[in-house]
Amino acid sequence: MHDTITLAGGCFWCIEAVYQRIQGVHSLTSGYMGGHRPNPSYEQVCTGVSGHAEVVQLGFDSTQVSLATLLDVFFTIHDPTTLNRQGNDVGSQYRSGIYWHRPEQETEVRAAVARWQAEFAQPIVTELLPASPFWPAEAHHQDYYRQHAFQPYCAVVIAPKLQKLAAHFPAHLAGGAED
Repeated sequence: MHDTITLAGGCFWCIEAVYQRIQGVHSLTSGYMGGHRPNPSYEQVCTGVSGHAEVVQLGFDSTQVSLATLLDVFFTIHDPTTLNRQGNDVGSQYRSGIYWHRPEQETEVRAAVARWQAEFAQPIVTELLPASPFWPAEAHHQDYYRQHAFQPYCAVVIAPKLQKLAAHFPAHLAGGAED
């Protein structure tokens, strides 16, 4: 069954690179959600004035990968306890967020947060909301890691997330996930 969820966990390049490797995820689009300007640019989002978060909208086959697994990956690869920040990426555009597309997903999202809270000493501050208008990011932000794996940010920030993914979720990796 085709399903959709939108996630924010810092830079969208990181989220996209991780979920590209998950079996059952069939589409990923980096973009912006949660702001007050229609069709914002990357520059507008980066300044924080648009109110948007950098997000990735995931299309997935729930018969191949469950929403619960996707959320477990999410809580494994980023710090949901830091408000408006992931590492050196600081600002509301880098907030942690889960945006559901169907009312039934809200229950599962809230259950995942409750389950994962025990893993963290600090409170989870992940924004939990129904999906709002989604604006795809510019073309050069799509499939970014695969095109720029040796760029310093990718090597320092994204590569460790991929190692964590491989260590914790080997059964969920799609073929060719090592690239």
